[in-house]
Amino acid sequence: MLKTALSQQQFIMYYQGQTNSKGEILSAEALLRWVHPDQGMVSPAEFIPIAENSYLIVNIGNWVLMEVCQQIKKWQQTGLYLNHVAVNISPRQFRQEDFVQQVTKAINNAGIEAKYLMLELTEGIVIHDIKDTIAKMLQIKALGISISIDDFGTGYSSLAYLKQLPLSQLKIDQSFIRDINVDTSDEIIVEAIIALAHKLDLDVIAEGVETIDQLTFLENKGCVKYQGYYFCKPVPAEKIGTHYLS
Repeated sequence: MLKTALSQQQFIMYYQGQTNSKGEILSAEALLRWVHPDQGMVSPAEFIPIAENSYLIVNIGNWVLMEVCQQIKKWQQTGLYLNHVAVNISPRQFRQEDFVQQVTKAINNAGIEAKYLMLELTEGIVIHDIKDTIAKMLQIKALGISISIDDFGTGYSSLAYLKQLPLSQLKIDQSFIRDINVDTSDEIIVEAIIALAHKLDLDVIAEGVETIDQLTFLENKGCVKYQGYYFCKPVPAEKIGTHYLS
């Protein structure tokens, strides 16, 4: 079914704005959606694990890269310049020998500057074959592309490795954000991640921000970029704009 979905163009991209405390969209994350002709919108939680366990995730991932880069170009042609659009990269996709070449091809085909693309990697990707990871990340950085560690704090990466990686951003996992002002332990973890990012001179963004209390806590601790339903829900590309709030 997934192979058919790809060949029949049933996949579409949604985008969730990443904002400052005023709700102004600075950047966005690209999110894959599957619109099944009979079932309607299929949750990524259902089809991504299946795709990840097969080679199809590589083909789908390459399609996403091409599609997002083309969308960045379309936005820029209308005068909308986001700081970047973040794309989630699967472990299997990242491990392909030609991964960097695929990223380069997507950028060149769209005719955009590499700085407008950010790649999001999970901690699990990073700690597997660290030498290969660092080599690929250095090539990606050399292109001018930023790299973010997604869901930071949920994996098992070593802080010793963290200082070796050419990162631009840490993304605080929503599981920690959810219980801010409820669970003291989560508050301490969030505060520590923000402080760590600042010490390493990395950007930091919190995902899953849904309430004013969460926003206030994060802002007070020095996190000034946010992603979540409080400001922005995932929407089709045409609904992204600097004044979009929902």
